[in-house]
Amino acid sequence: MLVFFGMFNGSGNPLTWVANHRYHHAHSDTERDVSSPREGFWWAHLRWLWQAQQASSERYCPDLLRRGYRVWKVLQVPILAASLLTGLLFWPALGWVEALTACLWLGPLRLVSALHVQCTVNSLCHLGVVTASHGSAKNVWWLAPFHLGQGENWHGNHHSKPASAKFSRHWWQIDIGWYVIRGLQAVGLATNVRT
Repeated sequence: MLVFFGMFNGSGNPLTWVANHRYHHAHSDTERDVSSPREGFWWAHLRWLWQAQQASSERYCPDLLRRGYRVWKVLQVPILAASLLTGLLFWPALGWVEALTACLWLGPLRLVSALHVQCTVNSLCHLGVVTASHGSAKNVWWLAPFHLGQGENWHGNHHSKPASAKFSRHWWQIDIGWYVIRGLQAVGLATNVRT
């Protein structure tokens, strides 16, 4: 369900996410880091998504290939099409004009907004001073509301302990992603969670 909604929000398929993320951590802040702000803010924010060579799923996430995640590649276009056209579901209740307005706001405008919020992780959260412990990644507290408190804005923490599912390190760092993982763990739907 989480993968579906990630894709519904325009994030692509999990093979691409995981391969690119693992590649980024393997080469963070080096010449090989495709999403690095070393090439400029706009490269890190958006351009690398379309202009850089994507990381190999076979090399960087063979574990997902073995577990059947290839199906998400096939479902990517239908899920994105459904996401773009969601507003049309309002047609019977509201009429065409209102349904098209809803389609615009719930489809392309929502997707563009979500894309830019996601992209701030590679751009704004990687504009820190390069250190040995976390590269150029930094925590950006004011991004928390834009990320709906998921914890992605605690990116310096993530790079200092990249294998940890918990991005927050202090009680005041809101990390709803971690709370969801703990909830899933409590009911047995998440196992082998590392911190």
